[in-house]
Amino acid sequence: MKVIATDLAKTASSSDIIFDALRDSIISGQIQAGESMRQAHIAELFNVSRIPVREALKRLEAQGLVQSLRYKGYVVSPLSHAEMEEIYEIRANLEPIVIEKSVANMSDETLEEAKEYCESFSSETEASKWGEWNRLFHETLYRDAERPYHLKLVGEAIDRVDSYLRAQLVLTNGMAIARREHNEILAACLQRDGVLAAKRTREHILGSYRVLMDYLGKQSKG
Repeated sequence: MKVIATDLAKTASSSDIIFDALRDSIISGQIQAGESMRQAHIAELFNVSRIPVREALKRLEAQGLVQSLRYKGYVVSPLSHAEMEEIYEIRANLEPIVIEKSVANMSDETLEEAKEYCESFSSETEASKWGEWNRLFHETLYRDAERPYHLKLVGEAIDRVDSYLRAQLVLTNGMAIARREHNEILAACLQRDGVLAAKRTREHILGSYRVLMDYLGKQSKG
């Protein structure tokens, strides 16, 4: 199991740090779907008792990232095609609302930061960093929406599919499409056109879904 561990013997918020580390490893794909999350091993990695590990795993289970199976303990949750479809339905309906609200309040600082992330995504040559720049770009454009509950739901939905998105960007022509669509979304935001930004965001999400489903379909046949 690949996870960046820290000695937490003297850390008060060990459960939070373990949760963040495991969550990042799951959504980045370092810990694969179906992989066992053994509490004793995790406790040893972080030099803590099993109590904060158990707390972190319960939080991950509440977000749907892991599941507790009888006789097996916690494992990373796989995603069925039906679940993937539902998550993308949520994203395609919710994220356009969020970005339209955000554009109405968007500061020059937010636009400048989003532009930098967009450029970093387009120029990045290390495939392992594409997913990170992609997420930072979208999250920055959403943050001025003043809709914290919406943003929480969006974040949790993206968490569930993030490892698949990263794989799609690396293994398909997703990068070329994403570069173009990111620039189109950013242009709409720079024009302060929330309706257009929402339209382009929805098209971007649905297009990503089609490419991802095509990729997963070929993988299952191959």
